[in-house]
Amino acid sequence: MLQNIIEVLLLSAIQGISEFLPISSSAHLIIVSSLYEFKSSSLLIDISLHLGSLFAIIYFFREELLDIKNNKRLLGLIVLGSIPLIVVGYILYSTGIIYNLRNIKVIAWTTLIFGIILYFADKSRFDKKISANLNFQSIFFISLFQILSLLPGVSRAGITITAARILKFNRLDSSKISFFLSIPALGGASFLGLKDLFNQSIEFNYLVIVAIITSFIFSFLTVKFFLIYINKFSMNAFVIYRIIIALILFTIIY
Repeated sequence: MLQNIIEVLLLSAIQGISEFLPISSSAHLIIVSSLYEFKSSSLLIDISLHLGSLFAIIYFFREELLDIKNNKRLLGLIVLGSIPLIVVGYILYSTGIIYNLRNIKVIAWTTLIFGIILYFADKSRFDKKISANLNFQSIFFISLFQILSLLPGVSRAGITITAARILKFNRLDSSKISFFLSIPALGGASFLGLKDLFNQSIEFNYLVIVAIITSFIFSFLTVKFFLIYINKFSMNAFVIYRIIIALILFTIIY
């Protein structure tokens, strides 16, 4: 029982922290799972972890999301910006192609390449804001970049922040755009998981509740402190982290 709780706590930490930072949650989950076989890991637990993150981001931005009257345009752009990822993701998922991409070699190269791209994109000194500059053209541009996050190691947060920085949005608003787009992405991932879950014999237990609650906590705290951090510092720390992870993986592979 204790081992199961510890495993769920570890999975929750990986999901909650890496989902919203530009370091790729899927990559970290694949790497850790390849090093340690989680006895508690299952489709139900995976869905619970994603739901915890989804609830956390909705709760964190609840005021903006509930203020539909003043943010109707923003909500519309979020929906439109999520369609390409959902469509392409469903195609790759339903055809099984997505599973062929989940290997350490792909993760090593995408972690390195897209970390370097993030470094150069983050050098932008312009200061575009969501309220004044986010429009259909910009959200469509970011949505095309977000499709790349289907490759493990790219990082959905990382690639959307990169795209927003290329468009000259400031770091804070680039991060907020990424967080807003994470809501449909997490919702879509949870939906696909639930779709598969209905074809299995499922048994709900206390670990589901633990996974949702702890994932919620880690996700909420990550979003909160990342926004504080990004207001003062650049993305360099995350770029360096990605390069180190990539180099470690390269030594293992080659």
